[in-house]
Amino acid sequence: MDPARILIVDDEAFNLDLLEQELELLGHESVRAANGRAALDLLNTEPFDLVLLDVMMPILDGYAVLDSIKSNDRLRHTPVVMISALTEISSVVRCIEMGAEDYLPKPFEPVLLEARIRACLDRKRLHDREVAHLETIKLQQKRADDLLHAILPVAAVSELMSTGQVKPRLFHDVAVLFIDLVGFTAWCHSKGPEDVVAEVQRLAEAFEVVAHKHGMEKIKTIGDAFMATANLLSPHTDPVTAAIRCAQDMVSIAGDGSTGWRIRAGIHIGAVVGGIVGRSKFTFDLWGDTVNVAARLCSLGDGCSVHLSEEASARVHDGSAINHIGKVSLKGKGEIEVYCFKFT
Repeated sequence: MDPARILIVDDEAFNLDLLEQELELLGHESVRAANGRAALDLLNTEPFDLVLLDVMMPILDGYAVLDSIKSNDRLRHTPVVMISALTEISSVVRCIEMGAEDYLPKPFEPVLLEARIRACLDRKRLHDREVAHLETIKLQQKRADDLLHAILPVAAVSELMSTGQVKPRLFHDVAVLFIDLVGFTAWCHSKGPEDVVAEVQRLAEAFEVVAHKHGMEKIKTIGDAFMATANLLSPHTDPVTAAIRCAQDMVSIAGDGSTGWRIRAGIHIGAVVGGIVGRSKFTFDLWGDTVNVAARLCSLGDGCSVHLSEEASARVHDGSAINHIGKVSLKGKGEIEVYCFKFT
């Protein structure tokens, strides 16, 4: 049996000496308390594997100590064995009902004491292993939840956790924003891997923050391009304005530091199909004409501006900030009316 730290509580010095000797022979460490108040003070400041508790004591009797132990969330799983000269069955029943693991009469039989201690410690260690196992499961669950939040929008995670799935569906009136770094590919060729990843990480983290700030949902990062939506899984009263403001914040963030990035952005609003794809490495993604048009618009211009479709520009309240470019041919779409919001 592994050594244990045991608190012995008795107002008789002879009994404390006797118990201390027996515990030493069994290889356990013991700590003495001459009354119930002293015992509780020790329990509140030091860890113990087991308590051997006398019933009849001055200041605070064993019943009161037992009640305090079992009503304390931190202490209630500490096993308690009552040791007393009281042999009435009512005392035994009362202690067991209050949560004592066992009861031994005085004078105690050393062999029986050893058996009781061994049984209590075995149960305590089994409980401790179960608690540790549950904590490990909780930690693993938290890591899994954190991973889900890193992969999926918040609303998609909520649906997945509550129903076990995220149903594919058609979403209407969704503003799709694409942001792209001008000259990023050429810059990559002149930098080491650590510098490239660090810069993308800086901008990706910033994009997540500003997207959340404006009530948007980050969907994914594609190389040096970032994609977010408004009014997809979470309702938004002004999705196009949110997308413009998100892009505007990213212009300032991208321009900070030694790189001084210029960004291009594209916004279109309409219907999209959304759902989760993949098995072991899954992702939430969007498809449809709205996504394609926003991506094509993002490729226009030389930076620090956002290009909008006619549908998106019609949602902008301050029309004076919008310039009409005219018809532009987009790959796979043909000619469409394009508008430009220039950032200063």
